[in-house]
Amino acid sequence: MEERTADLLQEVSLHKKAEIEKSNLHRELLKSYEKLKSISLVDSQTGLYNRRYLQDVVEVEFHRTRRFAHSLAIIMLDIDYFKSINDVYGIAFGDLVLKQLARQLKRMVRRYDTLIRYSGEEFLIISPRLGRGAAFAMAQRLLESLSFINFGNRKQGVKLKLSLAAVSFPEDRTKSGTDLVNLANTVLNKAKEQGGNRAYSTLDMNSVSVKNKAPKLKGLKTLKKAIDKLTMKSKQGLSESIFAFAKTIELKDHYTGEHVESTVHYATEIAKTLNLPKEEIELIKQAAMLHDLGKIGISDNILLKKGKLNKKEFEEIKKHPQIGADIIRPIQFLHALIPLIFYHHERWDGRGYPSGIKGDDIPIGARVIAIADVYQALISDRPYHKAFSKAKALEMIKKASGAQFDPRIVNNFLSVIKKEK
Repeated sequence: MEERTADLLQEVSLHKKAEIEKSNLHRELLKSYEKLKSISLVDSQTGLYNRRYLQDVVEVEFHRTRRFAHSLAIIMLDIDYFKSINDVYGIAFGDLVLKQLARQLKRMVRRYDTLIRYSGEEFLIISPRLGRGAAFAMAQRLLESLSFINFGNRKQGVKLKLSLAAVSFPEDRTKSGTDLVNLANTVLNKAKEQGGNRAYSTLDMNSVSVKNKAPKLKGLKTLKKAIDKLTMKSKQGLSESIFAFAKTIELKDHYTGEHVESTVHYATEIAKTLNLPKEEIELIKQAAMLHDLGKIGISDNILLKKGKLNKKEFEEIKKHPQIGADIIRPIQFLHALIPLIFYHHERWDGRGYPSGIKGDDIPIGARVIAIADVYQALISDRPYHKAFSKAKALEMIKKASGAQFDPRIVNNFLSVIKKEK
């Protein structure tokens, strides 16, 4: 009898031990599951939440917002022309830039905002209790603050151009959190179509529809409007592609990248005063974007040299118009830009380069770009000289009229400057 009791007690003890082990194992499995779940919701590269987490959280936040009659904002951010960073510096450098941007964004968003890596170079911020105006102000703040930061390493650094979109429920009427995200994506695409490096809200859109319904065409006038709209969108896409190509210059030489934007402005304004056809003005604008593209084939030792170039170095720098023309020659839709890029260092008196042509033989677009290019170079700090005052730069342009520059275009340029004062 005593032996039987001892056996039963041992069985009960073993059973309890097995139950405890089973319970412990269950807890460990739950911990492992939660850990794996957590890992699956985090982007391994940046440490931010990923798109999978967005799907879980955005509807919860949207439901809470509707229930308590609050606001819910989505701010979407995309790096403009990020492919050119990877192309010039390599994927490892691009990954470093993404990590650094993620760290900066963490510091800049509010403590209770949710930061998500939405896709490759796109980030998304979920901001509870933020109306559309405040969300747009936050997007502008991010754009301005990030524009001053150098990303990269000790050897190479880049400044980023960004497109941002800000939307907010209930001001932007949507039926779900997913719809709000889709709306932000639509607004972001609009910002990028306009050239990027800007923040947009739905107020910047002519008409934004979450459903993106196709328009009903009624009659020839409506059909013509639809075709014109598609044509304009195609041209905007072309301009964006050209500008993306031009960004490779900025990655090589930051001054040149900033210089390009001002040169484009002045070249375009001069072209308008010459009453040129719209197509030719657009051609000059695009060529101005790419006029120094050939500098990506010039050694940094020459481009960034402090002091005057020697004869050999100057002969090397004179090759950049030819290099630029060679780069874009295989690209069919850029062929019309080649003469403007190739001849923008020619002089009115024939003493320029690379061909030494003169007067009206120089394409008018190249003559326009030449003045815009030199003026912007004069008023900027360069490795080999300090910036001249605008008054001094204008005096130098006037003196070069009839020698370096076409006198008529000089006069038109001066009228542009006068209007902007």
